Amino acid sequence: MAVTDHDAAPVSTGVTGLDHILAGGYASQRSHLIEGRPGSGKTTLAMQFLLDGVRRGERCLYITLSESRRELLNVAERHGWSLDGIEICELVAPELSLDPGQQQSLVHSSDLELGETIRMAIAEIERFKPERVVFDSLSEIRLLSQGSLRYRRQVHALRSFLLIQNTTALLLDDLTAETDDLNLHSLSHAVIRLEQLAPLYGGERRRLRVIKMRGTPFRGGFHDYVIRRGGLTVFPRLVAAEHLGTSSDDQCGTGSPELDKLLGGGLDRGTSTMLIGPSGVGKSTVALTCVTAAIARGERALILSFDETTGVLTRRARGLAMPIDDAIAAGSLIVEQIDPAEVSPGELADIVQNAVEHRDVTSVVIDSLTGYHNAMPEENYLLLQMHELLTYLNQQGVITLLVLAQHGMIGAMGTNVDLTYLSDTILLFRTFEAEGRLRRAISVVKKRTGSHEDAIRELRIDSDGIRVGEPLSAFRGVMTGVPTFEGERSSLLPIRAADDRG
Repeated sequence: MAVTDHDAAPVSTGVTGLDHILAGGYASQRSHLIEGRPGSGKTTLAMQFLLDGVRRGERCLYITLSESRRELLNVAERHGWSLDGIEICELVAPELSLDPGQQQSLVHSSDLELGETIRMAIAEIERFKPERVVFDSLSEIRLLSQGSLRYRRQVHALRSFLLIQNTTALLLDDLTAETDDLNLHSLSHAVIRLEQLAPLYGGERRRLRVIKMRGTPFRGGFHDYVIRRGGLTVFPRLVAAEHLGTSSDDQCGTGSPELDKLLGGGLDRGTSTMLIGPSGVGKSTVALTCVTAAIARGERALILSFDETTGVLTRRARGLAMPIDDAIAAGSLIVEQIDPAEVSPGELADIVQNAVEHRDVTSVVIDSLTGYHNAMPEENYLLLQMHELLTYLNQQGVITLLVLAQHGMIGAMGTNVDLTYLSDTILLFRTFEAEGRLRRAISVVKKRTGSHEDAIRELRIDSDGIRVGEPLSAFRGVMTGVPTFEGERSSLLPIRAADDRG
């Protein structure tokens, strides 16, 4: 067999994310096994592969033993596709036909049925001479073989024939066997497994893994994907080491001179800041203040909102003299309202990456990490995911603000997730009582990139935004979770009755 100039060169899968995972795509003139349970998206992935071939002017053939032409056309229609240019060949083995004239009474499930099915498939390939072919599915061959030895022989024969024809092939398998058939793995040039997971609540989660790809440095591990109108969208797992950027020593103001002083000058580019404290203490408002300051500098920002709708966020901002409607309309502020029951971690990382690399975002707010934690199908890996995401953002010179709510309102507090060691700066928020009123306190407990005040200051939120008071010298007990104030009334920020939001 002659080796062509393009032997095993990458061929696009028709899915951008999967091309990235496979370092360019499938290997040309080789057979690839796509396996997954029913409903995992094998047929959709195969169609995208053939449609990409049609766009490139290649001959494409879909051989189906499991789905009819009518069903395939219906699937394509729901995705908004036309299958014009794709040859569809329906094969119904005599043993599987309901036509009494096609059934064999003397040689039941013999070589005749299996051999005829394979011969029909080979005849179609020889006639059409496709450059891309999909065989759907190997499960029907397994059913007719009635034995692992015959099944392996038939698949091996089919693979060898496809190799001689210089055809790039996808062999689909729905894993209906009781155990994984590793025979197919050894015969295939590449093996890609699609999985569909059903959490206790929320939409299904889909992920894929490249088990094998000969001679290609593919990206291993699990990668999330979704199936929507238009086909599969694959989100390659984020690897921060592949996205090295230029570092910067710039400091940026938060929009509050007093808060800048508390932070030792402001927020440093390429760092992450965690805002931690009980609910209602002002964490999101301080983050929003930093965002509006970035927009005022002519920069762009992204808010991943898990806990608030976009409407509530904009109304709250207007009430704090921080109108963001114009910034959203102009594209300076991107607000992504995230439903943690429906969005996978891979899609979240893709949203952030796309905003940074294609929309020039320089500030990112995740509000809150509690919502991000709920979006994880396997919470044990949140730390690894956040490590990669924060490292990536830091390397791109992005200012990242992480909002984390602690359990409880007053007293001992804690969180389900400890990400403090990943953060470069930590802003601690607390509440305290003075003269029968509930007040807020803010302090910096950690900053890796420089000095900061060790004072505890009062924080007030009113119609003018945020105000940070002088150091509370007579304030004690903030770290215990039960802070108390024992100083003079004059050292506290004045309360304006019309604007009191404490």
